[in-house]
Amino acid sequence: MDIAELVVPQPVAPGRRATPARRAARELLLVATLFLLYKLARMAVAGRVSTALANGESIWHLERLFHLPDEAAVQHPLLANDLVAHLANGYYAYVHFPATVITLIWLYLRHPAHYLWTRRVLACLTAAALALHLLVPLAPPRLTALTGLVDTGRRFGPTVYGPPDTDTLSNQYAAMPSLHVGWALAVAVALVAVTRGRLRWLWLAHPLVTLLVVVATGNHYWLDGVVAALMLGVVHLVLPTPAERSESLPNLEPHL
Repeated sequence: MDIAELVVPQPVAPGRRATPARRAARELLLVATLFLLYKLARMAVAGRVSTALANGESIWHLERLFHLPDEAAVQHPLLANDLVAHLANGYYAYVHFPATVITLIWLYLRHPAHYLWTRRVLACLTAAALALHLLVPLAPPRLTALTGLVDTGRRFGPTVYGPPDTDTLSNQYAAMPSLHVGWALAVAVALVAVTRGRLRWLWLAHPLVTLLVVVATGNHYWLDGVVAALMLGVVHLVLPTPAERSESLPNLEPHL
């Protein structure tokens, strides 16, 4: 399966159209497969620890050059409050993927054209992020001694990572860009697009909270979130928006 098959729906011969429930299940499987392929590919490019650590120090110095806030100042309140730290770690560990899936399911049922658009946006953003992970291995702040940040997940729990030298389930040296921030922003943009009224802008609270959480927990630098937002902007410029097509969902059954 290549990325084109994940982004572009394949035609289905007449008489083989799936039921709505089956189509919805296949769409959910497609998104889960995309996420799994991303995780597996990240593991395939694991390594280069010394390069990742050096890049982490370079990012930290670059942020000081840009006069960005010190990540340690954001983390400090968490270290003084166990409950707040635990909530932040829980948000990082448990909100990212479920929030995206719930949004996609709702869009599929209520706004199918925007669902298709959002699915394509997430696929392209994820593929681009994987390419950057390959080109620029980056240690997160919690693994870069220069930053002075600690791993709040390991100190307060819950944590999704094991010790980096023995962790065989994830590549912890792929912090640039932050897909937590990228996916959260993509979800918020989609929800703002399909809802009405001034309160719809509250959806942007999700990526803002996500950005604060990934920084405060020591998992990402500010620039990881900034780069994710810039990449998402490029994807939005490239892909046609749902406004250019009718709000209908002809046949989305993917060719797996």
